[in-house]
Amino acid sequence: MNRLSIILPAKNEGAALKDLLPRLRQAQPAAEIIVVDDGSTDNTRDICASANVKCLSSPYSMGNGAAIKRGARAASGDVLVFMDGDGQHDPGDIARLLEQLEQGYDMVVGARDWGSQADVGRGVANTIYNWLATRMTGQVVEDLTSGYRAVRAERFREFLHLLPNGFSYPTTSTMAFFRSAYPVAYVPIKAAQRIGKSHIKPIKDGVRFFLIIFKIATLYSPLKLFVPTSMVFFLLGCANYARTFLLDGRLTNMSTLMWSASVIVLLIGLVSEQITSLMYTRVPDKS
Repeated sequence: MNRLSIILPAKNEGAALKDLLPRLRQAQPAAEIIVVDDGSTDNTRDICASANVKCLSSPYSMGNGAAIKRGARAASGDVLVFMDGDGQHDPGDIARLLEQLEQGYDMVVGARDWGSQADVGRGVANTIYNWLATRMTGQVVEDLTSGYRAVRAERFREFLHLLPNGFSYPTTSTMAFFRSAYPVAYVPIKAAQRIGKSHIKPIKDGVRFFLIIFKIATLYSPLKLFVPTSMVFFLLGCANYARTFLLDGRLTNMSTLMWSASVIVLLIGLVSEQITSLMYTRVPDKS
């Protein structure tokens, strides 16, 4: 039977962990539970000690993704479950994730419905993420950014070097699994309102939105992003040339610039495709 490790990244989530850890232990009494304290200044460590839960503490905040990577390296289980430490995720759903994992999947994600989104803006952003990821991969992506997921440890550790230290580890790991042809499934869940204050800032969240959109494309297939962009520049150049030829009977610098941009963007896409392929090349085990 597979050994289970449950990893919770936490930054000043003491109030939520006080209630969550006993419920988690009750739901999965045999599991290894690891709280990764991402530079908390509250009583997170004391609460973990009183709950007899392993706590990995950082001297300063390194980010949610960094906590995930640290927890994945320290975990001894064959199966890893990642869940938020803010009380949004129901420990009772772990059994459902594991049941689906046993059907032959390498990753199972808890998919939130619209009512489980933090706010309307976040819901709209996640809907766009899901749509774009579905178009890129050809697979239905129900929740690209959910942090509640069960994975096979061996598979997940292949991509630790790709994961960012910030908040977009779910996006990166999901696209990496699709790119490597590791099957991914979704299980519907209800996410509660978080306990305490969110660590996400509106302005930074907006910037993160565009970065994730770009990352979705570049992590899976850069050419699907760069080829259409190249075609847009090429067609704009042609349209501008047609206009200037009909009006003035000449070729302008703007058309030449747009055609040059088209070629440059296409070449960047080809190079990016090669780099992406190298990123997913497994390094032989030297041990």
